[in-house]
Amino acid sequence: MCDELTEKDNAAYERLGGTVNRRDFSKLGTAGILSLMLPSPALGRDHHEVAESDVDVPMANGVSDSYFVRPSGGRHPGVLMWPDIRGLRPAFRAMGKRLAMEGYSVLVVNPFYRDAKAPVVAPGESFRDPDVRSRLIPMARKLTQDAAMSDARDYIRFLDAQASTDTSRKVGTMGYCMGGPLIMRTAAAVPERVGAAASFHGGGLVTDRPDSPHLLIPQSPAHVLHAVAENDDERNPTAKTVLAESYRAAGIPAEIEVYAGTLHGWCPPDSQVYNEAQAERAWSRTLALFEGALA
Repeated sequence: MCDELTEKDNAAYERLGGTVNRRDFSKLGTAGILSLMLPSPALGRDHHEVAESDVDVPMANGVSDSYFVRPSGGRHPGVLMWPDIRGLRPAFRAMGKRLAMEGYSVLVVNPFYRDAKAPVVAPGESFRDPDVRSRLIPMARKLTQDAAMSDARDYIRFLDAQASTDTSRKVGTMGYCMGGPLIMRTAAAVPERVGAAASFHGGGLVTDRPDSPHLLIPQSPAHVLHAVAENDDERNPTAKTVLAESYRAAGIPAEIEVYAGTLHGWCPPDSQVYNEAQAERAWSRTLALFEGALA
């Protein structure tokens, strides 16, 4: 979860000399982060040239300033990307651009559009800072289940209206940290469109509340990937079992894995606990999921 306890776990691990592979991305823009994210073998592959735009997405509750990136030509499956609690920023622009280079029309959203334009954090700001948490957590709490599902419908409606989106193919969604529940709510909100959903160190996927995301599983046929941080699993080891049993009961294909040696937040390249090797493995599993499920 994006909570104070998990942040304390991460800080303690680092103090004890943990092996997390970190880089300082705080001063890099999208292009710089992208150049470091692409492993050297990938640079030799045939990638799409892309077009990118800052877009204003009409929403039921206002306008979401978001980032839309897609191959320069042709029509491609749409993907809705939900950032973590630090919101839309250069690292997520780079991740969206990298996915577009693989042949997807990608919308990376500002989940906090109700309160502020992106970016909502300054370079170098940390979620460990109480002032940052006090700013972000109230915004995140506005993404109730009803609000998130309404937003998901609006974002996918926007994606489907773009010339670069192949509406004959299913839409994918991916989410990080607080974006984990949002991919499940997206899949349930637009079950006829969403074919694949992937979460990375997602928090609050299984709770004892009536709006727990795992209760939505029977409402969507989307194939799913859940990449779980090791310290999140240590704190809540039964969540993965409940998820697996829920997907199995619904007959939904799901890949649920605890990524060894990872801390909550290990996937975004500007994270203080970025683990490059495991982030690349999770990225490759996402590409495999999308290739197979977005038919």
